[in-house]
Amino acid sequence: MATGATIHTFTVNLADVDRGVYEELDLRVAQHPSETGAFMLTRVLAYCLEYAEGIAFTDGVSATDLPAVLVRDLTGRILAWVEVGAPDAERLHLGSKQSERTVVYTHRDPAKVAALWNGKRIHRADELVLHSFDPGFIDAAVDVLERRNAMTLTVTERRLFLELNGTTLESDLHEFPRD
Repeated sequence: MATGATIHTFTVNLADVDRGVYEELDLRVAQHPSETGAFMLTRVLAYCLEYAEGIAFTDGVSATDLPAVLVRDLTGRILAWVEVGAPDAERLHLGSKQSERTVVYTHRDPAKVAALWNGKRIHRADELVLHSFDPGFIDAAVDVLERRNAMTLTVTERRLFLELNGTTLESDLHEFPRD
């Protein structure tokens, strides 16, 4: 955990109808001093949307050679390399070589994020998945963040229904450039 980090707790009721995942999660998330609320919340959503046995947060922005979230099998093999924000092509190349699947969740403009990778070498670039949310969704959720958070996340037909600390928000889960 980073020195000077702010700890946020999330009690999450997850109902991902699209994947058949129904879980209650208790998450402790360290927000590094240089990490924005939008980045931290996107990490939490990425964790929930990728939830599977073997999932774990890494050291976040402090982890220079690891993504925000990893999914490993029981042997330690990396199944999913989950980046957040606008990772550079070199990180994605590394992640694609080490994992079965590489995915990015961004709170930024996905066209601008994808443009950063144009002409760069990324292993299995055609398999890379970039997800984003409706404009304003993450910012509205950040506005109601607290140190202790009660969250219900329902996903159905790629539509997110988020209740965070009594505020209800909705967003499509976009996949760039396919949407």
